[in-house]
Amino acid sequence: MTSKIVVNNIEPDAGISTVSILGIATATKFVGDVEGGVTGNVTGNVTGNLTGTASTSTNAATAYAIDSAASLNTSGIVTATAFVSDTAFSHRNLIMNGKAMVFQRLLPGSEVTCNSGSNFYCMDRWYARGESSLGVFKLIQQDITSEGQGAHAAIRVQVTTNVTPGAGDVYKIAQRIEGRNIDHLSFGTSGAKTITLSFLVKSSVTGTHGGSLMNSAQNRSYPFTYTISSADTWEQKSITIPGDTGGTWLVSNGIGLELNFDMGSGSGKRGSAGGSWIGTRAEGATGTVQLISTSSANWYVTRVQIEVGTVSTPFENIPYPDELARCQRYYYEHARGDNKLIGAAVGYQSNDIFLMIYPKVTMRTAPSLVQETGTNYYRAYQDGGYDMFNQWGNTWNTTENMFALNANSSGGLSGPTGNGNSMIITSNANAYMAFNAEL
Repeated sequence: MTSKIVVNNIEPDAGISTVSILGIATATKFVGDVEGGVTGNVTGNVTGNLTGTASTSTNAATAYAIDSAASLNTSGIVTATAFVSDTAFSHRNLIMNGKAMVFQRLLPGSEVTCNSGSNFYCMDRWYARGESSLGVFKLIQQDITSEGQGAHAAIRVQVTTNVTPGAGDVYKIAQRIEGRNIDHLSFGTSGAKTITLSFLVKSSVTGTHGGSLMNSAQNRSYPFTYTISSADTWEQKSITIPGDTGGTWLVSNGIGLELNFDMGSGSGKRGSAGGSWIGTRAEGATGTVQLISTSSANWYVTRVQIEVGTVSTPFENIPYPDELARCQRYYYEHARGDNKLIGAAVGYQSNDIFLMIYPKVTMRTAPSLVQETGTNYYRAYQDGGYDMFNQWGNTWNTTENMFALNANSSGGLSGPTGNGNSMIITSNANAYMAFNAEL
């Protein structure tokens, strides 16, 4: 026979607002309603309703009222008035290739040198830019598999020629997000949504670093800062950014939103100390580290994420085939290396052929041709033999879904009669064909 205590009511003495019950065995349970809230842990089953709000916890693991080692089981319906974000659990990250694992332009471990005012791409979707040639840095796809950070690769910036930036200089890495992917943010309206930027970062230079978000017209910016406390040590960062109710934000296939990590821009390109939207171009925040000024400095970032909401959720790991397909909307590598099949071409007239290529995914817009050219880089098989040529002409009647290329005598083609089809392959280890529709 078990013992039990049955009470109808427990009231505190006058002047005391709480009742503490200590020393109750773990097998004990309360049957009925507990009104006024519970402070502490509830171990066991809860039968009935949980009504109210969870208090903020100093332990990140319990910030949502349920301990990370526990579970909440229910046999009925759970109704929630709000989630951390109203964005779907999948495809919530606005950043593409946030772990730098797709690199169509170059081979794994490759690097590009940033030394002028062009956009230099290494990993897909990420580019380096230096609006001054005095400072030089490399953008590198760095293998970090052995570092246990849940990522195969990181974006690495390595300063090779240091300089004190002039007022108008810009040194940065960045990613541009297509407008069609930010329409749900409602930027530029009273309903603009708060977003959170998170990333894993380390640097040889400690201190307060900076970056920004910016619109396509570069007249709305949000400079932000983050602190690197220990040199060459991975640190997780999270920055919550209120939605911008002003400015113009494209929701077309143009630039909707740009994320910049500042590597040392000049005073004229840093808009404020950070933490608010401003009506000007700002690549970073004033008073932050200028990496480009430190000889041989290194900076790394991976697991970059931008999502709707006021908190940083775990990084969204997207399978490689899906991430590659997303990147191919902006850049599509068709062939690289020797003896690679390119496609079938039709004869137009003597020494003149047309090749049709269909991309893996619909590209953002009609792309431009990217190719490596040289003597006998390409080969056209026809009529029991083959003919060599050096390059393709420009794209022809190209759309985002189909590309047509022309090769003729001006590109070194000599032989096809125009009376049949040709099979086209590469014929040099350096041969390369791709299509670019980057923002």
